[in-house]
Amino acid sequence: MGMKRATTFAAAAVAVVLAASACGPSDYKASDSTQPAGAAAEAAPAAAGPGNQPGGQLAASVTEQLGSVLTDSAGLTLYRFDKDTAKPPKSNCEGDCAKTWPVVAAGDVTAASGMDPSLLGEVVRSDGTKQLTVAGWPAYRFNKDAKPGDINGQGVGGVWFAFGPDGKKAAKAAPAEAAPAASAAPAESAPAEAAEPAPGLSVAKDPKLGEHIVDGKGMTVYRFKKDTAWPMVSNCVGDCLAKWPVVPPVDKANAKGITEKNYRVMDRPDGKKQQTVDCWPVYTFSGDKKPGDTNGQGVGGTWYAVSPDGKLITVQ
Repeated sequence: MGMKRATTFAAAAVAVVLAASACGPSDYKASDSTQPAGAAAEAAPAAAGPGNQPGGQLAASVTEQLGSVLTDSAGLTLYRFDKDTAKPPKSNCEGDCAKTWPVVAAGDVTAASGMDPSLLGEVVRSDGTKQLTVAGWPAYRFNKDAKPGDINGQGVGGVWFAFGPDGKKAAKAAPAEAAPAASAAPAESAPAEAAEPAPGLSVAKDPKLGEHIVDGKGMTVYRFKKDTAWPMVSNCVGDCLAKWPVVPPVDKANAKGITEKNYRVMDRPDGKKQQTVDCWPVYTFSGDKKPGDTNGQGVGGTWYAVSPDGKLITVQ
């Protein structure tokens, strides 16, 4: 079948390749610093729509509306069709339907990090071509999704839905119901503690650094020059992570003043999830002891604070 099912990583690997790779090289032609040599060239517009290409390296991308959705290697959302069947797999989207909903060709595909590779399969269509299936359901893209993160096909006609990484329809988990009150009047209890606020990202201003990103505790956020955004790779592993903890996922609603371009959550092979800003992995520094500290700035000539648009702040 030609599918890549391997999900293990070589023990000697230094780079940690992160699954949710949805940034293109055109996004990084401009200088990656707050002191660019010149104005950044405007990126070319996205193509009008996806074609019948293989899925490549799949990823689980976190969205505000649906939670985790399955995307292809370009970051485009994958969909399933209620009029298809999974047992046995069969596609009922032909002709004009397949123009609006291009099929995901079978062949070159790798399961997303944390996804069960056995969910991936293929089905032979009526024209003899092979289509990727996820948990038996044929997979499609939507021709009105033009860029990574688009989910314009969600709910179309009441029959098209984004895939979750488990092959089911993507949906945010419902909050757990509170336990019912006891029928007898209980003795007065101490008031419940207020829920701890969700961690966030925001912008602080430093006399030397200017505007820079801080986490929900006011601690400075950093980037590592040895990381890359295309492909998205973290080269901070092992002992490095003890000094430079990853910034955990932060919902866009809790990120104030931060660019939304390629603001994504990545699944690391070590099992951790890491927030990115403009597809760059971000961290805090264990040497910062209180809000406002910037002790990580310039460490080793590779660690720098991050501007609100995700660029390095290279001033010392």
